[in-house]
Amino acid sequence: MNVVPTSENGSPPVYREIAEELRGQIRSGRYADGDRLPGENTLMERHGVARATARQALSVLINEGLAVAVRGSGVYVRAFRPLRRHGARRLSKELWGAGRAIWQTDGDTRGYEVEGLVVDEVTPGDHVLRALGLTAGSTVVRRSRRYLVDGQPVQSAVSHLSPHLWAGREDSPAALRIRADDTGPGGVYARLAELGHAPAHFTEEIRVRMPTPEEAVELALGPGTPVLEVARTALTAGHRPVEFNEITMDGAAYVLQYDFDA
Repeated sequence: MNVVPTSENGSPPVYREIAEELRGQIRSGRYADGDRLPGENTLMERHGVARATARQALSVLINEGLAVAVRGSGVYVRAFRPLRRHGARRLSKELWGAGRAIWQTDGDTRGYEVEGLVVDEVTPGDHVLRALGLTAGSTVVRRSRRYLVDGQPVQSAVSHLSPHLWAGREDSPAALRIRADDTGPGGVYARLAELGHAPAHFTEEIRVRMPTPEEAVELALGPGTPVLEVARTALTAGHRPVEFNEITMDGAAYVLQYDFDA
């Protein structure tokens, strides 16, 4: 049986008590976004603890995503304001049908920047083939990109679309736009609608996990920050899958909102 270490009086470890005190001060507004937290020396003097204990207390807040360490300067309250991702609203036809991008609902007035866009044709993994109802050996058009808000990376996304959707119409404006860097007003979903494959249903599976080393670098994640992995399939009114999108989001950057009727 694992025994949780405690302080001498049987209470939680001292570093956790210090972290809890700082956490409460952050939530109460005593320390606001961007404020510098007490440093190791201050915590040592204030609480009569060793440097290792003070360092552990600050590490707890860093690992929770509440604070960030700036080399040579100190530890600061994380200043990034979370994005609210409204699951239903962002996929509404009223949005992309009017020529807006679905991610515009997430960025408030700040807006997203898209960088590192790569469009290519590949033979995908089996899970992508299953999601799109394709046979082994089929190819898809893959659109990979990263999104930033306020200059900070917040998510990466990889969309997969089957060329069968525009078979015989490869040179149509909609098909060309899907394979181009700029998909035009309303994005991919508006182009699919022009091809007669308008998305009418969406299904999303979401799980929380720790990032791979590559994801931690790509999203500039702090230690201990999880990612939200979203697998979204877009389907027509006849439930034919037309796009499979794999999205990886900074778990500390988002609030997910879903509205339901009873």
